[in-house]
Amino acid sequence: MAKFATVHDYLASLPESQRQIADKLLPLIETALPGAGAVWQGHPVWSLGDKPGNSPVCYIKAYSAYVTFGFWRGQEIDDPSGRLEPNARAMSSVKLHTLADLDPDLFTTWLHQARDLEAPTSG
Repeated sequence: MAKFATVHDYLASLPESQRQIADKLLPLIETALPGAGAVWQGHPVWSLGDKPGNSPVCYIKAYSAYVTFGFWRGQEIDDPSGRLEPNARAMSSVKLHTLADLDPDLFTTWLHQARDLEAPTSG
């Protein structure tokens, strides 16, 4: 498995069709979670903690036929679209095969919910 120093290194390594998806997804993530991205466990992860993987919020992971956009606490996200597929533990994700699978408004809503689930509460 290749090791990548940065999110951009990982994305640059993807085949063109997957890179197009990731290039459209990245600004949505960076707007909701500015400066929170790092490569953790071999793929890009955005976390609210002080180091990668500490309070993880979302991730991008490329497979041979699609790009997965997922959330650590995704099963807690309100998703009237029904597009988020439950995964292990409380995680959920969506598989993106083409650019047409990417819905910026919906994904931004998910990102804000996921970020708020991990955000520390003041009390």
